[in-house]
Amino acid sequence: MRTQWETRRPLLPELALVAATVAYGATFVVVQDALERVTPVGFILLRFAVGAAVLAPFALRRGWRRAGVSEPARAFAVAALAFGVVGFAGYWFQNAGLQRTTTSNSAFITGLFVVFTPLVETVVRRQPPPRNVLVAVVVSASGLFLLTGAELSMNAGDALTLGCALMFGIWIYLGGEYSQRFDPVALTAAQMAVFASLAVPVVAVGGLGALDAQVLVAVAVTGVLCSAVAFSLQLWAQRYVEPSRAAVILLFEPVVAGFVGYAVGERLGVAGYVGAVVILAGILLAESRSWRRREPVGRGPGAV
Repeated sequence: MRTQWETRRPLLPELALVAATVAYGATFVVVQDALERVTPVGFILLRFAVGAAVLAPFALRRGWRRAGVSEPARAFAVAALAFGVVGFAGYWFQNAGLQRTTTSNSAFITGLFVVFTPLVETVVRRQPPPRNVLVAVVVSASGLFLLTGAELSMNAGDALTLGCALMFGIWIYLGGEYSQRFDPVALTAAQMAVFASLAVPVVAVGGLGALDAQVLVAVAVTGVLCSAVAFSLQLWAQRYVEPSRAAVILLFEPVVAGFVGYAVGERLGVAGYVGAVVILAGILLAESRSWRRREPVGRGPGAV
């Protein structure tokens, strides 16, 4: 159940998710430029190694347990491994798909995690999400399609990217579950360590690429801001926001990326800007019930 402090400020977890998406979307151009010099998995290795190193001292101080929740170290290790493997698979599928499909198709299909997340939640919990969230999923997916200008086609790259969307849907659901049991900072640090560890053999075979000052800046910014900070914010927020609602809010990322693109000279066109507005409408729709209901809501095992 939410604490008294969170009940008085019911939108704070949602705002934390929005802050995380701003960090993700704002660095899209920086990452895109860096990937011209280093391999995709090489960038994953560098980014998440930095993120894990930054969070490690805080994670060691805080410990893996949530306050008031008793969990053995083995359970934490299993959760971090599962969380990390699923997340790494999502990033790997996304990068492999990008090599075989268009950027717009990749953006739209990746965003279908907003559809897969409630499906995963329904299958596991055997209970569908609230009706307003399901409607918000449809609205937001439509807005994302307009935002990216994607076409409905399917090739090998699209299929790989569809696997990415499924992995991210599972990843978001696992975040909601594990955040009930473990400290978000410790779990984020452990997850990123798994990411980096899984990238090592791939980089050993495929290479890292060329490091220069621009790449190192991108690694530092994404490692600290988008990984250490934003991942921790997202995982903390998912303790109080259902996975399906969290997925809808996370769709704010391509909207932010679109505005960043506008600032550097890219233009979305009329359909793109309409899509951005539709996504925002979907987010508002997903949150409409939480605004009307201010009483504390139970969130499963270990909620406080």
